[in-house]
Amino acid sequence: MGDEQPTSQKDLVPRIGTFLILLGIFSLIFFVTSDMARNPEFDWLFVGMVLMGIGFLFRRRAPAPPPAGRFAGIRKIRENAKKRKQEKADKKKAKKK
Repeated sequence: MGDEQPTSQKDLVPRIGTFLILLGIFSLIFFVTSDMARNPEFDWLFVGMVLMGIGFLFRRRAPAPPPAGRFAGIRKIRENAKKRKQEKADKKKAKKK
């Protein structure tokens, strides 16, 4: 617990964007439920759309996450297989000449 570093502003803005997107989704859910009750409250629709738009603008600034490397072993096996296949093809070409 004591190893946590304080959140920088660079990390905070995308988190706020995610929070605003969630609030927008809940607002849209409120609009849909009010519409199903045959008493549509369009305020919820507009608030949800605005919140989601601002949230997406904030999330756009987020850096891409680093690759997880989960499939590095499979990728390495496939690359090795391609190399072996290429070497076999080169040997066949060399024999034909």
